[in-house]
Amino acid sequence: MTPPALVLASASPRRAALLTMLGLPHEVLPADVDETLLPGEDPAAHVERLARAKAAAVALRRSDALVIGGDTVVVIDGEVLGKPARRQDAVATLLRLAGREHIVFSGLALVLPGGATHAAVSRTRVRFRDFDEPTARRYVGTGEPLDKAGSYGIQGLGAALIESIEGDYFTVVGFPIPDFIRLLERAGWRYDFGSLEALKAPSRA
Repeated sequence: MTPPALVLASASPRRAALLTMLGLPHEVLPADVDETLLPGEDPAAHVERLARAKAAAVALRRSDALVIGGDTVVVIDGEVLGKPARRQDAVATLLRLAGREHIVFSGLALVLPGGATHAAVSRTRVRFRDFDEPTARRYVGTGEPLDKAGSYGIQGLGAALIESIEGDYFTVVGFPIPDFIRLLERAGWRYDFGSLEALKAPSRA
C-alpha cells in the first residue's frame, strides 16, 4: 500500500528538520489557530488540544494526507511559559529558569485521510545550570530564543544552559520522535528507516 503524503501543520523549523532527519519527505502547511491557554487548562491537555486543532485545521485543506500537528510549552511553578513577546521577556524567562528544574510538555496529533485522529503527550524534566543576567542577555542577543517556548533551544546554542534532562530529548525540541513512531503504528504505518510501510488498513476510530 502506498503511504499517504505527510504534511506538517507547523511553522517550526525544528519539527521539519526532525522529519527530514528521519528521511521522510513532507510538505509544510502551518496552521493558524488560537493558542490561548483556556481557564483551568492543565499543560498536558493544552498541548494535546492545540496539536489536534492544528492538525485538524490543515486536514481540511489536505484530506488526502497524513497531517501532523504539534505544540510545546515550558512549565515552572505551575505556570505555562510560551514564546517570548520581546527580548526583555526572554531574558526574564531565562533568569527564572536559571539553576532550577522545569518541565517541557509536547503534544503530537496525526489526522489520517478520512479524519481519524491519534494523539499523544510527553513530558521531560530539564534542569538549567545557574547563570547571571549578562549571560542571559548574550544568549538572547543571538536571536535564537525568540521563537521558542521557554525562550531557549536545547538543540542549538541553548544547549550550553542545560545541566541535565530526565526524559526524551526530542520532547524538549518539540517533536517527540518515540511518540511519533507509536502514533504511526496506531494509524497502521511502520517507520522503516526513511519510509513508511503499511501494517494494516489505517484505523477509522
